[in-house]
Amino acid sequence: MRDARSHGLTRCFPHAYRNMSETKNIIIRRMTGVVVSNKADKTLKVRVDRLKMHPKYKKRYTVSKSYAVHDERNQFQEGDVVEFVASRPYSKTKRWRVVYGEGVPSQPLDSVVDTDTQTV
Repeated sequence: MRDARSHGLTRCFPHAYRNMSETKNIIIRRMTGVVVSNKADKTLKVRVDRLKMHPKYKKRYTVSKSYAVHDERNQFQEGDVVEFVASRPYSKTKRWRVVYGEGVPSQPLDSVVDTDTQTV
């Protein structure tokens, strides 16, 4: 049985035959959004807002996208701010999972106070 080297595929795919002990730069897709719905079991619908600028008129506008996120503990409610990362597919539409930890904001978006605009 021939391997890929005998077919000359090392020129096409040289990364496949490097030393596996080399360090690789792993890109982790991580996002933060607001929980819109938690009606399904172990599933959240999370809305992520981002600002976009019109190429001609330079006006900024908000673009929203919602993601189905896996919540193993069922601990988040509507309005909570959650952080989630890409993971293995859990279902047809669920490819994200919630990050549980200390650095994750778990308070509702309404209770977040902007200190720059607050007057005393």
